[in-house]
Amino acid sequence: MRQGEISTRVRAGRLSSGSRGLLSRIPESAPRLVGESRCMRRLRTLIETVGRRNCTAIIQGESGTGKELVARQVHQFSNRANGPFIPVDCTTLRDTLFESQLFGHVKGAFTGADQATLGFFRAADGGTLFLDEIGELDLQVQAKLLRCIQDSAVVPLGGLDPIGVDVRILTATHRNLKEMVRRGEFREDLYYRLNVVQLNVPPLRSRRDDVIALAGYFLQQQSEIYQEPAKEFAAETVAALHAHAWPGNVRELANAIEHAFVMCTHGQITIHDLPEGLRTDSGPAVDDDCTIMPLEAAERSLIVRAMRAADGNQARAAAMLQIERRRLYRKVRYYGLQDLTRRSRS
Repeated sequence: MRQGEISTRVRAGRLSSGSRGLLSRIPESAPRLVGESRCMRRLRTLIETVGRRNCTAIIQGESGTGKELVARQVHQFSNRANGPFIPVDCTTLRDTLFESQLFGHVKGAFTGADQATLGFFRAADGGTLFLDEIGELDLQVQAKLLRCIQDSAVVPLGGLDPIGVDVRILTATHRNLKEMVRRGEFREDLYYRLNVVQLNVPPLRSRRDDVIALAGYFLQQQSEIYQEPAKEFAAETVAALHAHAWPGNVRELANAIEHAFVMCTHGQITIHDLPEGLRTDSGPAVDDDCTIMPLEAAERSLIVRAMRAADGNQARAAAMLQIERRRLYRKVRYYGLQDLTRRSRS
């Protein structure tokens, strides 16, 4: 890549020395929380702190933010890391079937119960049980769950005798459980049993500095999946990714990068390889011979042009843009343009 060219290759796994130490206990093959924004550094520190204990915890966050990944990280930091991690989606099962799946059942407990089953609780013995979307459980199951937590034992459906279990409970939800308690939709005693610690996973729009690092991580994943050479993001693509609101959070970003990788027929991912929604929202659109783009994308493009014209001299570029140098320095860091500065090339 020639000097001054701003096609951006982003490599995953670049972490600060402090973060590398924090993650040293997580196996290399385990998925990782990518990002060096302040909120993510704080979340990783909290994950390690909570992981070392045996308390219950609620992981709160919007859909697509990576709540299950946070739960897996807590498990990896715990003394249960060698035990099972059992994730359960509470939205998929209901009523008797869910009770059977969660607590197990004895043979003959109901029609079709030809043999006894362990259930998720006993399957997680010695490890961690992760109940995703805990707010979807009906009140009857909530009562049985509370009894299991209090007694460290389960009574299989159709059985009489409790069976002891050693399980750590982690839960997640995008709903406001405290408000559900107020409306009588969630048991108050269960809420306080589960909510010893709360881990809040920030939406992607609140950690915009991590977007490009995450995009690079997913791009590398696609190269490994398809066993193809690494690709690059063109500057316009970086601007579009950075400017997008990401209502679907990290899940939406991962989907967008997979789409772009599949559509890209060369080594550089351009804005035309992105999903149509991103091209419409973030890419240039021509109207009456005038190029219209989001403010952030336009600002980034203008700074790039000034930095090129100034040959990487930020003081000269700031003078061209008629802004204070300190403000330009902040913008350069915000948009990830450090590779355009004279210092980075010296």
